Amino acid sequence: MTSKTFVRTWQHWSITLAVALTCCFNGLHSARAQQSSAPKAIISVQSSALPKLIKFVVPFSPGGSNDVYARALAQKLASKLSNTILVENKPGAGGSIGSDLVARAEPDGSTLLLISTSFATNAAVRSNLPFDPVTSFKPVALVAKGAMVLLVGHKTPYQNIAQLIAATKDTNNAVNYSSAGMGSIGQLSVEHFKSLSNTQALHVPYQGINGAVTNMIGGNIDYMITTLASVGGQLKADLVRPIGVTSLERSKFFPGVAAIAETLPGFEVDVWWVVFAPAKTPDEVVNSLNEAIRSVSAEPDMLTLFAKEGAEPTTLSPEQTADYVKHEVERWKQVARTGRIQVN
Repeated sequence: MTSKTFVRTWQHWSITLAVALTCCFNGLHSARAQQSSAPKAIISVQSSALPKLIKFVVPFSPGGSNDVYARALAQKLASKLSNTILVENKPGAGGSIGSDLVARAEPDGSTLLLISTSFATNAAVRSNLPFDPVTSFKPVALVAKGAMVLLVGHKTPYQNIAQLIAATKDTNNAVNYSSAGMGSIGQLSVEHFKSLSNTQALHVPYQGINGAVTNMIGGNIDYMITTLASVGGQLKADLVRPIGVTSLERSKFFPGVAAIAETLPGFEVDVWWVVFAPAKTPDEVVNSLNEAIRSVSAEPDMLTLFAKEGAEPTTLSPEQTADYVKHEVERWKQVARTGRIQVN
């Protein structure tokens, strides 16, 4: 903290008293200077504005990346903030049930939502959501984000993105692609790819990515875009062939694989994980949570955890996170409109 110094001249006081007052003032000024040198981050994240009990709502069943990240963050934050932090799974309706619970919660920072890219893709393909993805929440922190990978089956001839694009310029749907389901990030990513490259491919949706990958290995699926974590074992076993990553530049987790943007300029897709609070949560609470989340997310064991998904933490402020989420919601709505994709 900084204090203004007011100097007064006491003309009728004795010299002894003047000296005594000067010494007293200097002592006070020194104490305040020491206080101002304390790390502001520590003061912020220990703000009394934060509730002593905080709940992370994960709108999916236990075991997925949302759940894993929420539990790791809860443990780290509980230690850092000296608060009690719980994780509660509220699956259903593609994440809408748990998300709506948080949207309607008391806006005091005690109930938070941790959700991934499906937050934006659901908003793009579902017109009957019980909340507004932009106005019903206040983004707290973009926890992490990373690239996905475009895979082809070994029974296909495609060795790079240019060959795949050339083969899918035809309109007879001789080439197919797969995803984990209608409206998934896998489907929307390929539809975005098709739109930018002016290509065609038949969508073969599955209930989950495992069936899609199994059928690619069997020679029934030509290509797909999915997360690194969902095909890590198959990639190590050389059962599928990666020919592109969805980041603008090559991923440090997959340096030998070209970025799709090297062939198709402007193509970029990230998977991400964001913490949201109810819309009217005070800025002081949101800022303190953002600072604490960013701090623990940079710790070595968290970096290792994110790397399993091919992701890294970010340093975005709440305002920057809000802009990022709004852009993602709008872009996937446009992709869904162009591809005429609707799920209700």
